[in-house]
Amino acid sequence: MMRRRSEPHTFEQRLDAQRLRLERELASLPVGVQRDSVAARIEQLQTAAEMFEFLKLRDAPAVR
Repeated sequence: MMRRRSEPHTFEQRLDAQRLRLERELASLPVGVQRDSVAARIEQLQTAAEMFEFLKLRDAPAVR
């Protein structure tokens, strides 16, 4: 029997899911290098989401 695949997720949904997972992880980490690394990754995901949104808006056809 084949396993059904879930619906494909958008890039934004995947970024958001990863950010939420890392935020939960961050809440349980003590101060230190690993916590700093996770916090930096969250910032990178936020930047990626902002850049993607900017590029999406830039490439949208102009409304006249």
